[in-house]
Amino acid sequence: MITTDILIIGAGPTGLFAVFEAGLLKMKCHIIDALPQPGGQLAELYPKKPIFDIPGYPSVNAGDLVDNLMEQIKQFQPGFTLGETAVTLTKVDEEWFEVVTNKGTVHRAKAVAIAGGLGTFEPRKPTIENIADYEEKGVEYFVKEPEHFRNKKVVIAGGGDSALDWSIFLSNVASEVTLIHRRNEFRGALDSVEKVQDLKNQGKIKLITPAEVTAIKGEGKVSAITVQVDGEEAHDIETDYFIPLFGLTPKLGDIANWGLNIEKNAIVVNNALDYQTNIDGVYAIGDINTYPGKLKLILCGFHEATLMCQSVYNRLNPGKKYVLKYTTVSGVDGFDGSRKEAEKAVVKKID
Repeated sequence: MITTDILIIGAGPTGLFAVFEAGLLKMKCHIIDALPQPGGQLAELYPKKPIFDIPGYPSVNAGDLVDNLMEQIKQFQPGFTLGETAVTLTKVDEEWFEVVTNKGTVHRAKAVAIAGGLGTFEPRKPTIENIADYEEKGVEYFVKEPEHFRNKKVVIAGGGDSALDWSIFLSNVASEVTLIHRRNEFRGALDSVEKVQDLKNQGKIKLITPAEVTAIKGEGKVSAITVQVDGEEAHDIETDYFIPLFGLTPKLGDIANWGLNIEKNAIVVNNALDYQTNIDGVYAIGDINTYPGKLKLILCGFHEATLMCQSVYNRLNPGKKYVLKYTTVSGVDGFDGSRKEAEKAVVKKID
């Protein structure tokens, strides 16, 4: 069983920044996310795209923002349960909540902060009749462990950043990488498109366009896929893995069954105070919440995370007054023993 002060559901930018704000108040955090890595939409959907409305950054790539947030919270040693979805929320007693994931991992926390962005991201699956029979038997919707594909034949389908980036990465891991897209044009970062072109020219990536995978074959596991090339007869390609990367679809998922007030697929919160839901001790911050005047912006999520942490501190420390100090004055003490502080002024006589 994993125990913590604040259990954060969602490892997007709002959830990650909440770890920092909680750390300043000496509260430990643990994060659950359905994706295999932190960062939420920023890491999974558009890691190379620039964001222009983060204070202090005229422009910052989404992936770099995630890396910076991870570096910022490292000193507070958050725990992570990745690749798992929060399924049930139970109030154990006056002090503790219990959250169990789809894989049975049990978490207990004194407060729960739902920072699930637009909800749980589920992969968009191609309309192949028997694809469910091969899931986790050669059909993968995420690349969780690249070494799993070492010296294997891999077919990737898709035309966006994920398909391009994983084709590039796995070209140095797998014995054979084939990239299939239904159009000749790809929607992705220019450097990724050019890198795939270069690897194709070197014979490290096989490119098939315009084409679609129409069937999967194999006894108990994937052994081949059928590809229909535009204007040609369908043919089979031997492969060990088929990875369709067609993006993700957000859904509120099991959170909708937790007894929370839901309005238009978002969780209603009290924005006049602390972004708490109708359940005392359960908060919702970031894009997943709604209130009058709500703006779905990362910087708004940072603000909500800050006030949420202040509320949890008061909840965990009744009667104890917290004196707000600027980090430039107080410094930052990490749970790992590190300390960050501004350089102290030196008093010295000038002759």
